[in-house]
Amino acid sequence: MSQLRTSSSAGIAEAGDSLATAPTPVQAPAPALVHGGTVVAAQLAQLGIGHLFTLTGGHLSPLFDGCDRAGVRLVDFRHEQAAAHAADAMARLTRQVQASAATAGPGVAGAAVAVANAWSAGSPLMLLCGRNPIATDGMGALQEAPQLDMLKPVTRVAALPLDAWRLPSVIAEAAAAAMVPRPAPVAIDLPFDLLMTRMPADQVALAGGRGQSHGPGADPDAVAKTAALLRAARAPLILVGSGVYWAGAEAALDRLTRETGCPVFANGAARGILPPDHPAMIASDRARALPRADLVLAIGVDFDFRLNYGQPPLFHPDAVVVHVDADPSRLGRNRGAVMGITACPRRFVTALAEAFEAGGHRAPGDWLQGLKARDVRAATARAARLVDEDGIIDHARFAAEAARFADVDADTVTIGDGGDVIAETAGAIQVGRPGHWLDPGPFGCLGVGLPFAMAARLARPQAPVLAVMGDGAFGFNAMEIDSAVRQRLGFVVLIGNDGAWGEMRNFHADIFGDRCLDAQSLSRHARYDRLAEALGGHGERVERARDIRPALERARRAAEQGVPAIVDVMLDPAARRPAGAVSGAAVAAAFGGGDPSAFKS
Repeated sequence: MSQLRTSSSAGIAEAGDSLATAPTPVQAPAPALVHGGTVVAAQLAQLGIGHLFTLTGGHLSPLFDGCDRAGVRLVDFRHEQAAAHAADAMARLTRQVQASAATAGPGVAGAAVAVANAWSAGSPLMLLCGRNPIATDGMGALQEAPQLDMLKPVTRVAALPLDAWRLPSVIAEAAAAAMVPRPAPVAIDLPFDLLMTRMPADQVALAGGRGQSHGPGADPDAVAKTAALLRAARAPLILVGSGVYWAGAEAALDRLTRETGCPVFANGAARGILPPDHPAMIASDRARALPRADLVLAIGVDFDFRLNYGQPPLFHPDAVVVHVDADPSRLGRNRGAVMGITACPRRFVTALAEAFEAGGHRAPGDWLQGLKARDVRAATARAARLVDEDGIIDHARFAAEAARFADVDADTVTIGDGGDVIAETAGAIQVGRPGHWLDPGPFGCLGVGLPFAMAARLARPQAPVLAVMGDGAFGFNAMEIDSAVRQRLGFVVLIGNDGAWGEMRNFHADIFGDRCLDAQSLSRHARYDRLAEALGGHGERVERARDIRPALERARRAAEQGVPAIVDVMLDPAARRPAGAVSGAAVAAAFGGGDPSAFKS
């Protein structure tokens, strides 16, 4: 009976019976020993990490034993990529570092795709990598691989502790680095011999808790200049991105917009940062509003492909751009800014709101009201799609039904995973809370739907969880239905099934015609609903629009009982969603001398 010490005077971190406090004996017994796996697990618990998303592997056995002792719940998967995706989702939902563990070699390589996705999305995923013993390094041990070399390009920290006593500090330092200036994944190699090393429990010092990380404050001169630009603008617009979500700036943003009446568009993880009925929140028609804005205050935003790199025609070439971000390397990337301001988004927005409270100003009312009117028209058009109960189920109808289901409860966590069906659905669903919309992010990694849904069920036990997926995306991690069944994690999966990689089929056909579409096709005979039933879940196939809603309600009831439920909606195979930002016809014309049919001969 013994205990691990913390490095501060805050208290004792217990790790099961072997780490419990014991009464002082008359004659001190020999100190109890704990192994490195217990130390790692206790340090995770010390950091507030309560789940470890993983797939079994011998290199990780000491860590699993440690998690059992430290009270860290193991959530196991059928593939390491799915396990790491789930940790990524848990990090996004909690806005804190979360952990996944992958066994050596192929396990780490399998998880690497999810780490790359978290890197692109800016999520503080910690990957703990099982590793061959240091003593046999370079000798050809089982599953030996250059793991950290693979992960370094997509992690902020890639660390290898060389001594078991250093395990707590290395983990704590990586967790702290993962959060600032913007979140990013980290990776730690855990050699097997370090995990098996035993040491006296009362001599192991756990590192202190993660604390609260703060970005730089707002420079008063920058705040004053920004306020002056907003006052002079006739059509100002606030564009908020993932950096605003991670900074927890929703209350500050609400305060600023109520002071100024300035309209807000949300991008990336910032969707839901203000509720849909907020007087300043604009949910639709961004493609028409942005080109008309004469001032864009971009906060925590990346000018990447989602925003046409900040270039025309989406942005007016003469628009004044003020770019605010905690990470100075992102300022002015792709789109030059009149001012690039390094500051924590929450602290900057708070200071700007205070400036308007003192000075007072309202943006032109007709500008905001005109944008809100477009929102109303878009909502009316979506409602009109729900009238024909016997019509074909195209992408728009599918999206409208998904939105109606999600709108029943504002706490619904909705996950988008796929191509055309998600592009349509994302615009239809009104996100009611921060962190209640999840998608892969700019890396575009398909297959996140089921692991994200499992993490959402754990992070938000009382909230409904809806994963909207294409049939192609579902196939990546379909066996995780089994993982959800075994661990009684209930959620609803709504599949838009067009029997194809729809977005890619349309792109390819627009350039090269309808020949050679084999690689773009999937089978409409695949019974994803029966797969769910075979694995212990609930499944239904729907072929008529009138049947979607009742099927979703039955799926909801199953999910409330801890059963994952699939509703497989058969879309009209002839339906084609209009091309989005990247049109195959436009690509063909660009490379074909202006002729969109140049490659079809």
